[in-house]
Amino acid sequence: MKAMNLKELSRVLGLSQTTVSRALNGYPEVSEATRRRVREAALRHDYSPNTRAKGLATGRTMTIGQVVPLSTAHQMMNPIFADFAVGFGEALARKGYELVTAIVPEEQEAQVYRSFRARGSVDGVIVHGPRVHDPRLALLDELGLPYVVHGRATEHGAPYAWVDVDNRTAFARATDHLMDLGHARIALINGPEHLDFAHRRRDGYARALAARGIAVDPAQMHAVEMTELNGHAAMQELLALPQRPTAVLAASIILALGIRRAIEEAGLVMGRDVSVAIHDDVLSFLQNAGDRPVFTATRSSIRDAGALLCGMLLERIDAPATPPPSRLLQAELILGQSTGPAPTLTPQG
Repeated sequence: MKAMNLKELSRVLGLSQTTVSRALNGYPEVSEATRRRVREAALRHDYSPNTRAKGLATGRTMTIGQVVPLSTAHQMMNPIFADFAVGFGEALARKGYELVTAIVPEEQEAQVYRSFRARGSVDGVIVHGPRVHDPRLALLDELGLPYVVHGRATEHGAPYAWVDVDNRTAFARATDHLMDLGHARIALINGPEHLDFAHRRRDGYARALAARGIAVDPAQMHAVEMTELNGHAAMQELLALPQRPTAVLAASIILALGIRRAIEEAGLVMGRDVSVAIHDDVLSFLQNAGDRPVFTATRSSIRDAGALLCGMLLERIDAPATPPPSRLLQAELILGQSTGPAPTLTPQG
C-alpha cells in the first residue's frame, strides 16, 4: 500500500491539513481525542511527515549532527554506544529529525563542526566522550551551534547542556560496599582516564579508600579501553601480583566478562576468591538481569539517557537563549553473585 501524503490523510480524516499537522506535532490547541485519532490514522495509512517540507516551513534542516573521530569510530560497534543511539534516535525520529554522522580523522573534527555551521547543514550536534580538557565545547560555544554533551567536561567554565551519571558517587558507593565485606585490597580496572567519566570514577574509588585509611596502590589500577580482551589482560596482571587483590571494581560489564574469564582460568571462583563489582549501563543485548544478577553493579540506563539528551537538544534548538539544562542521574547499587566476604589470604596470596 502506497504511503499517504498530508493532503490525502487530511481528506480521509475530514480535517484541515493545518489541524492534522498540528495534531502530529503536539500543538496544545488540538484536543487529545483529535490528536489520538490523527496519530492512529497516520499509523494505519503509513504516513510520515515530509521532513524537507517541514524544514522549509520552520527554517530548519530537521537534522542533528554527530562527529566521530576515526580513532574511536570502532566504539560505534560497542553495545553501550548502540543502546545510547537507540534511545537518542527513537526520541529524535518522533520529532521528525534525522541524525547525520561524520567519521573523520581526529585532526579534522573541528573543521567538520565549522562546516556544519557555515553550511547550515544541521540544527544542533551531540558531543560524545567528553574529555577532562575538551576543546570541542569552547569551539561550539564560539560557533553558536546548539549542542548537548553525553557526560561532562571537567574544567569547561561556560555553562552547557549535559546529561551524566554521578560516576564519582557510584564508584565510591561500590568501593564502600566491597570494604563493608572486609576487602582492603581492591583493584580498579577503569576506562581511559583522559575521558571525563573514567576520571570521576577513579576519583570516587580513591576517595572511598582514603576515607577508611587505605592507600591507593598504583599497581592495582588499570586504565584501558573497555573491551573483553583488555579486561582479561588486566585481570591476569593483577592475579600475578605478589599480593593479588581480593576484589576488583570494573568500569563496564564488557570489561567484567574478561575479568571473570581470567579469574576462572586461574582456578579461582568469582564471588568467593575474588569479588567483582561493575558499572552496568543496562544493555539490551548484554543484560545483567534476574532476581540475583551475575554481577554486583551500579546500574543506570544508557538508553534512557539518550532519550533525555535528545529532548534537551531540541529544547536548545527551540530556545537557545534560555539557560542550558543539565541532569545528573544517580546509579542504583544492585547486589549480585559476584561479590562476597573477603577471603583470608596468606601474605603471598
